[in-house]
Amino acid sequence: MGIVPIFIYLQLLDVLTTLVGFRLGASEASPFVRLLMSVGPGWGVVLSKLLAFALGAVCIHWKRLHILRLASYWYGGLIVWNLVVMLAQQHAG
Repeated sequence: MGIVPIFIYLQLLDVLTTLVGFRLGASEASPFVRLLMSVGPGWGVVLSKLLAFALGAVCIHWKRLHILRLASYWYGGLIVWNLVVMLAQQHAG
């Protein structure tokens, strides 16, 4: 599987794990996404993903797929973090 589908898949997983985390009582750690959430939690996350997709498209256009690869490692770790936070929220609640 190429890096572009992996990047897209990880973006979608980040949205899902973040929204589930919100439902379980978790909060957003990123100051930038918290700023975007001024229009609403769901919309803030969606706006951040639209920005991520736009930056991904720029990387594809400029043939900088190594940047997408690095970002994918970051988002993979972020998804694991979201899952840990969700488990902690479940255990605490």
